[in-house]
Amino acid sequence: MRQSKLAGLFRTGFLSVVILISLALRGGCEESGKNENVGFPHSFADLAEKVKPAVVNISTTSTVTVPGSPFHQFFGPGQEGQGDQNDQFNDFFKHFFKETPDKKLKQQSLGSGFITSKDGYIITNNHVVDNADEIKVTLSDGRDFKAKVVGRDGTTDLALIKITDPAGNLPTLVLGDSEKMRVGDWVLAIGNPFGLEHTVTQGIISATGRVIGSGPYDDFLQTDAPINPGNSGGPLVNMKGEVVGINTAIFSGGQGLGFAIPSALAQSVATQLREKGKVVRGYIGVTIQYLTPELARSFGLKETRGALVGEVVKGGPADQGGIRVGDVIVGFDGKTVKSSDDLPRLVAETPVGKTVQVAVVRNHKKMSVSVKVEELTPQKAADQTSAPVQSFGMQLDNLTPQLARKFGSAEKSGILVVSVEQGSLADEAGIQQGDVIKEVNRERVGNVAEFNAALKKRGKGEPVLFLMKREQQTFFITLESE
Repeated sequence: MRQSKLAGLFRTGFLSVVILISLALRGGCEESGKNENVGFPHSFADLAEKVKPAVVNISTTSTVTVPGSPFHQFFGPGQEGQGDQNDQFNDFFKHFFKETPDKKLKQQSLGSGFITSKDGYIITNNHVVDNADEIKVTLSDGRDFKAKVVGRDGTTDLALIKITDPAGNLPTLVLGDSEKMRVGDWVLAIGNPFGLEHTVTQGIISATGRVIGSGPYDDFLQTDAPINPGNSGGPLVNMKGEVVGINTAIFSGGQGLGFAIPSALAQSVATQLREKGKVVRGYIGVTIQYLTPELARSFGLKETRGALVGEVVKGGPADQGGIRVGDVIVGFDGKTVKSSDDLPRLVAETPVGKTVQVAVVRNHKKMSVSVKVEELTPQKAADQTSAPVQSFGMQLDNLTPQLARKFGSAEKSGILVVSVEQGSLADEAGIQQGDVIKEVNRERVGNVAEFNAALKKRGKGEPVLFLMKREQQTFFITLESE
């Protein structure tokens, strides 16, 4: 009898335990399901269906000039008495080797974009619509519209276009907050890769704040969502369907290496393009360089944080405010300057005419100076040499006497290769730390600003020819376009 009771109690207790475990597992699964919906979506179909209507395919037509071939005389004037004979020979050959004039041809290209307002404003990349004579946008429902350029900004590679005759309310996408995106967050990329309309790919944010050497305001979101030619200008959206980036660049030969302009920058640029047709940027008149650990120690800094002032434009805002060569700028208008990549963006985004406090470290002491921001004009941009850049995996800086001594270079001008990233295009081509770039595509370059300007002149996809100097040796190196 006792055994029977004990067995009953055991069975009852076991059943209770099973029920409790079952309930716990069920609750855990429900909780796990909630997390799974957030972190590991079973499907992106609902999200894709939500955002696709506002994504447009952009086709452009532009006019390109194909140089003709002039006829070159086979025989010159010759000596006395030979002129008529040579002319006869030239006339004979001219019949077979005719001179051909320049030809103007129509060229078509494809890209992507997305509608931001019901009256037809569209954000895309500048290179998608650059030099376009005609622009046509196609929606996912098959509707076609003509569009015109409202404004372009080559520095950030952004453009704003508008449908000329919108019919009814158009679907739109909202710009989200790219500052809230974290590494590992899910994203969708939508666009027109290789002409395959409204293609959707998924991935995560791989990195933020990427500097890839495309310009002075690099601050890209990196993603492994597949991006291909034709995706340019299309949206990178978060799980709420908000645009957090504009798909812009890829590393040729790399997989899972796509880059998008953050929505925070796109919002600012698009607003100015809509209101003014151009982008107005701030200017303070300093040349800055990267702060290496060695330089940080020599300036009494515990960390390599800040932007080292290498030159101050005489009479410029920084000069008038009291900033000196050798100052390390660690704060600008209440924002921390972590590296020299931060300062150009912060200055550019500051309203013209605003007086800001600039935190600097001078002679091992932190102090603050007041600087009134002016407008950056083309002339001021030319006068102010650009900040050091990264390009093709090279860290580049203006060659100064100090850097020449440090790297043992006998050169007095050019662009110094401060470092080379292992496995990069530059590394594979044999470029080394301490090399000096003298020419870009047969054009002499004396500073980083001229280097950037020379790179921008090359055609899309064209290789770049560098004339390098290493000790007493001069040589050429060709790198495939980034």
